[in-house]
Amino acid sequence: MSGHNKWSKIKRQKGATDAKRSKAFSRILKEVTVAVKESGPDPDGNPRLRLLMQNAKGVNMPKDTLMRAITKASDKDSAALQELTFECYAPHGIALFIECLTDNNMRSVANVRSIMNKFGGTLGTNGSLGFIFDRKGVFQIKRDAIKIDMDDLEMELIDAGLEEMESDDEYITLYTAMENFGTMVKKLEDMKIEVESAELQRIPNTTKTIDEESMRKVLKIVELLEEDDDVQAVYHDMDIPEDFEG
Repeated sequence: MSGHNKWSKIKRQKGATDAKRSKAFSRILKEVTVAVKESGPDPDGNPRLRLLMQNAKGVNMPKDTLMRAITKASDKDSAALQELTFECYAPHGIALFIECLTDNNMRSVANVRSIMNKFGGTLGTNGSLGFIFDRKGVFQIKRDAIKIDMDDLEMELIDAGLEEMESDDEYITLYTAMENFGTMVKKLEDMKIEVESAELQRIPNTTKTIDEESMRKVLKIVELLEEDDDVQAVYHDMDIPEDFEG
């Protein structure tokens, strides 16, 4: 998972810019709309909303911005959002899995197709990349939020479904199978460990190695897709070296 983790680090570094922060806010607020319409505005009875409120705190979203979104989503006349996914191939055979939340499917399809066509990519059929990506729970925790030894932490979390734990100077990243996502959420809550972000992501089973110039071109496609208002997340199967400078 090192390639995926490296791209997460790149995104964290770029996240300091106002444009990236705005995109992070937009992404969470859209998910809040879906969560509220599914299970109501009370976080105590809506685990998905409770988790999103935690993620909003992790990106320093103002509380009043979040509460306005919850109130707006509670209005039965507010726009409904639909989840939409695209499975594509970028140049050099790199697989891209794109997740959207949209109120206009035709617009989303046109925007994604336009970016892929411009850079020589192709749209595949849904299900064509199922063998490449696994859906995993991914939890990011600041190291200074952990008050126990790393080995002890790992042993505690194995019973909650921990599959892999990575760490650097700033963050600890935990991976679980999708079906253990809720169990890990509860375990971390019980241990009173504050999580900066917790979400389901698509992790590649294997990664592909390409040269740095080609890698930058593919990452440019990823960046353009992520800038689209309807796009929530983009996953790829490139192996990004630890010393790669984006």
